[in-house]
This record gives sequence, C-alpha cells and structure tokens, in this order.
Amino acid sequence: MAAELVEAKNMVMSFRVSDLQMLLGFVGRSKSGLKHELVTRALQLVQFDCSPELFKKIKELYETRYAKKSAEPSPQAPPRPLDTLALHSMPRTPLSGPTVDYPVLYGKYLNGLGRLPTKALKPEVRLVKLPFFNMLDELLKPTELVPQSAEKLQESPCIFALTPRQVEMIRNSRELQPGVKAVQVVLRICYSDTSCPQEDQYPPNIAVKVNHSYCSVPGYYPSNKPGVEPKRPCRPINLTHLMYLSSATNRITVTWGNYGKSYSVALYLVRQLTSSDLLQRLKTIGVKHPELCKALVKEKLRLDPDSEIATTGVRVSLICPLVKMRLTVPCRAETCAHLQCFDAVFYLQMNEKKPTWMCPVCDKPAAYDQLIIDGLLSKILSECEDADEIEFLAEGSWRPIRAEKEPSCSPQGPILVLGTSDANGLPPASSTPGGGGGVGSALAGAGGGAGAAGGPENGKPGADVVDLTLDSSSSSEDDDDDEDEDEDDDEGPRPKRRCPFQKGLVPAC
Repeated sequence: MAAELVEAKNMVMSFRVSDLQMLLGFVGRSKSGLKHELVTRALQLVQFDCSPELFKKIKELYETRYAKKSAEPSPQAPPRPLDTLALHSMPRTPLSGPTVDYPVLYGKYLNGLGRLPTKALKPEVRLVKLPFFNMLDELLKPTELVPQSAEKLQESPCIFALTPRQVEMIRNSRELQPGVKAVQVVLRICYSDTSCPQEDQYPPNIAVKVNHSYCSVPGYYPSNKPGVEPKRPCRPINLTHLMYLSSATNRITVTWGNYGKSYSVALYLVRQLTSSDLLQRLKTIGVKHPELCKALVKEKLRLDPDSEIATTGVRVSLICPLVKMRLTVPCRAETCAHLQCFDAVFYLQMNEKKPTWMCPVCDKPAAYDQLIIDGLLSKILSECEDADEIEFLAEGSWRPIRAEKEPSCSPQGPILVLGTSDANGLPPASSTPGGGGGVGSALAGAGGGAGAAGGPENGKPGADVVDLTLDSSSSSEDDDDDEDEDEDDDEGPRPKRRCPFQKGLVPAC
C-alpha cells in the first residue's frame, strides 16, 4: 500500500492542469485555481482519502496522457513514474527560468504548505531568537500558509516524523514541571515578511490539532480601558505532549482565518530554559569589569564645553525600581544611557512569565543579549551596606548618601514656675523636679492647703489662685456662675476650671 501511495503521488506530480481538473472533478472537489493549488489539493486527496477507485482514475489519466504523447514523433522517451530513490537523486531541472529542487517541492506539497516559485526565489522568513528557547533542530522551515479556497476559514495540514535521536532527546530530558518536558517540539507562527526577523504572531481564528487532539493556544488578555482591544500573547505552542514519540508520522493541522494577511509556520525542536538558567549564563559571560564601569562614569561626568552647568556628581539608587528592594545583581542594557541599574533576578523572572524585555528605568528595549552586570556597582553593594543611595564623583570615586535623622519635636527647655513672692517682693527660688517644689507642688498647694485665697501656710500668707479662663467681668456675673453651679449639682459634679500656673500676689497690709 505504501508503494502504491508513493506511485500515485508521483503520477499526480506529472499531471497537467487539465488532468488535475479531471481528477478533482471525479471526486467532486473544486477545480478552480492555479496549477500549484490544484497539485496541492490533489496530493492532499491522495494522502488522506486514497481509495481503489481514486487510484484507478489516477493511473488511467496518467496512461492516457503518455499514450497520446508516445504516438507523436519525439526524440525523447516518455517519462516514467518517479520512485522514492529518484526523488533524492533527481538533478535540478529548469522550470520557468529558476532552478527548482524537486524533493524540496515534493515535501512542501505533501504538507499542503508553500507555493511554487514562479520568477525568482524569495528570501526566507526569519523569526526572532527567543532567550528562553535554545533551538536544537529545525523540523520545518518557515513556510507560508496558502489558502486552498475562497473560504474565510482555512485548514493547512503538515506531516512529519521524528528521528530516533530526537525521540531519545525528548524522553531523556528533565521535566520543568509535571508533564512538561524541557526538550519540546514547538510550533511558531509569524507574518510572511522577509525584511527583518519576525516576532510570533497568530492569525485570526487559530486552532492547532495534533493527530487527534486539539492543542491549547494562549487566549486573550481582557482590557479594562474603554476602546482598547484585548491583546493575545503570541508564544511558541508546545506540541510535545500530543505527539507520537516513535517512528510513526505525526499530523498537525493548523486552522486559520484568511483575511488578507499572509502568515508562515515553522516547527522546531527546542530546549526550554528557566530564569535561573539565564541568570547563571549572564553571571558567566555578562559581567562588566569594574574599571570599565568606572571609565563609563567618568565619561558621563566629563565637562561638556557647550554646557554652562558643570556636573560634579550623579546619584544612583541602590534600590531596584522593579520591586523596591535592595539590589542583589545590578544589571542594565548596554544600549541604555543611564547608570541606574535594576535587579537581574526579578527582571528575568518577570520576562519568563510575560516577555516584554523593556528597561524599567528608561522604558526602552533591553533584550537579554544586551544585558550586562555592573561590576563596579556589585563591588559597592558589598562594601556599602548601610546606605540606599550613592553619588558618583567626577574622578570616578563614590560616596554613600545616608538619610539624616529628623530632630525630635518634644520641648527640652526649662519649665517656668509661677509662685508666691517673699516679703521683699522677690520670687521664690526655683526648685528642681526632684525636690518638693515645681509645678506639681504648686498645683497641690493651690488645690489643697490654700483652700481660701490669701490663707496662711506655715506662718506665711498663701497664694491666690487666679482662673485665667474667666474674663474680667462684674461680680454679678460671678454670682450668676455660682448660682449655675448650685443648679448643676443635681446633675453631677462639674470639672474645676483652674489654670495650671500660679500668679504671685503681694498680700495687703
């Protein structure tokens, strides 16, 4: 059966447009389109729906065509069907000018991807290098998704098999997490643009089916801003858990929306890395020598003759702008113009979850290949543990900037005590808080021993207590207040209003 299948595909490859239209019309398929579209459609038909009747029709068309051609006088013998060995050993034959490799085209037609070059070979589509994926093998080069009909929803199949070495690499790889191998077969999709390396970009209505199961594809992130469409993280799609890890062939079907834009797909065997792996690699090959960093500082602080303001120093924080914690591995991109660093540990962890590779200081691209570890700042972090900020000086030296302690707001001056005067009109000597005087004793004397104004105490006239909360009104108002106090006795005792200070008065003779 396998030999008949190969023979049928080889005969289809030699058909003209009229033969292809007759074959597709025999099974009720669309006969419209260019020749390469008809060939692709016929090969898909042979690969997946080959019946004895279809094989008989292909053989009949092939024999009819070359029977007519052999009846005509021709110096060349009629071509015969290609076998498997001939596909690998066939020399290049010119078609419409450029040279075309038949085995390569045969593989593309078999997968239902790609198109025949007509005038000149186009440059290949390139995808950007991803730091967290180390490519081991290229299973399918970037190949354009070709619509097979006028329908908006298209299907493009791809068939391939893993080699025993590749299967062994997948089986023996460590697990990043339960069920996820480090060595993976990933599918990448991008725009068919050859001007520059392309980032991953999904077509509309994408769905990926591996053998008999659909593979999960990242969904859209909802947007909270009005008028902003939800975004979809476009990443490589891991197909390993749905593939046959044997010599059996695997079939991948990509369903996509045909809305005018052209997309290409590629398959790679990769080894997925973690943020710890990238950090260890950065510490090994990405450390910049302290002397080179010091030279950069001097260059930043060099006096500009066109500038009227001389820069004598520049401050650099030792706190990471990402997590507001002290730096452990100071890092920045070589393309950044600032001396401020961010922590490489947290930067790699954040890009492992959501790859953006944007500098948190200047908000400019900071790719992994451009990152460096500042050796001078690493040395400063180990020597200066009690400061969160430093200042680089013009000669390349530095000094720590420590936060000054704020002064206390509590009063520290002496307390002025107002007391009685002696017979000569002089104020009493001030007493220390440890003695019997002070504000406490003055208040006690005012509230207790000198119960009546001008009462004697130890043979000396007492001090009068003046209530500063009362204004200098008539005695009638004082009498009214006394009456009000008597009336409020029924409701409860009122707090006494007294000034905490004493006013010394000379007693009358």
